[in-house]
Amino acid sequence: MDTDAAWNLRRVVLSVLFLLVVALPLYPELYGLDEVTPFTQVVAFRPQLLVLVLVLGLAMLFRWNWRIAAGLVILLALVGGGLLAPRKFSDPTPPPAGTRALTVMVANVLGGGADPGEVAKLITAHRPDIVSLPEAQVDVRQQIEAQLKGLHYYGYTQQANAEVESATSVLVSAELGNVHFDSEKLDTGRVNSQQPSTTKPGAGDPGATTIGPVQQTTTQFGHIIITGGNLGKLRLIAYHGYPPLPKDVTIWKQDLQVVKDWCAADSPTVVAGDFNATVDHADFRAALGRHCKSVGPSVGEGFQGTWPANRPVLFRTQIDHVVISDGILPGKFQTYEMEGSDHRAVITTIAVPK
Repeated sequence: MDTDAAWNLRRVVLSVLFLLVVALPLYPELYGLDEVTPFTQVVAFRPQLLVLVLVLGLAMLFRWNWRIAAGLVILLALVGGGLLAPRKFSDPTPPPAGTRALTVMVANVLGGGADPGEVAKLITAHRPDIVSLPEAQVDVRQQIEAQLKGLHYYGYTQQANAEVESATSVLVSAELGNVHFDSEKLDTGRVNSQQPSTTKPGAGDPGATTIGPVQQTTTQFGHIIITGGNLGKLRLIAYHGYPPLPKDVTIWKQDLQVVKDWCAADSPTVVAGDFNATVDHADFRAALGRHCKSVGPSVGEGFQGTWPANRPVLFRTQIDHVVISDGILPGKFQTYEMEGSDHRAVITTIAVPK
């Protein structure tokens, strides 16, 4: 083989190897590394990484010897961008006859760091049917309720353990009727049958003072399942997924397995909350499966980042979702600032069977 041919072959081989290295943080699931730190955390920002890869490829074009690698990297970025396009260019489906509209709100209050008055203002302005409040203990939920002048909501809190972030609260409009609150619990026994600073055990009856027990649920953080009332066969679930911390990716994955079980059930289901996962996580997509989808990406709002709220728009990612199962249609999706929280609030409309 002559020198020029050998050099050209080496350039091709090195360019392909470079492409494989660049693709690793973008698509770790292709390498079987999507559950390995740091790839689990980094892939949450795949859209931003694709922009950086495109800029890298364009910059490499200025070096003649790098142009094969540059072309491959640019192609990777463009193909990746094309795969993300539906998140921006999808439209809501007009609700057909035989459906009714529900408004769903998600507001991670950062353990009470969010201003209860600001959360109450959002509720007052948009009148959601259900408000999922990750990291809201009983006192925080009650502070929000106290400022909902003239509005009637049933409140409930489920706390999985002593940690503040394990508490999940929910507010359900009285217009949905006499709903029932519950959760899937482990058989490890209660930590405490009554939450601190309360006067009533969590029996599941609706009312402003209703609370849930401090008890470990099947998810690491508390979740609440709302059924009955005027919901018919529909069930609403307020959820907070465990974050994919470097040492706790397995726990994060276990929580998403619970979501997968909910999505695989026959009941029409809405799961609203902080999932600590994006549609770029293979485990989150597997949890949704064939029967569920996230409202934001389904209506062209997949790039509306919800966390971290204190960063510029381009550096946020969408980890707060309203997930809907078959038979439920996505509508509008919008995010709103909440003073004191590192999350933006999410308010969506969906069409559910009557």
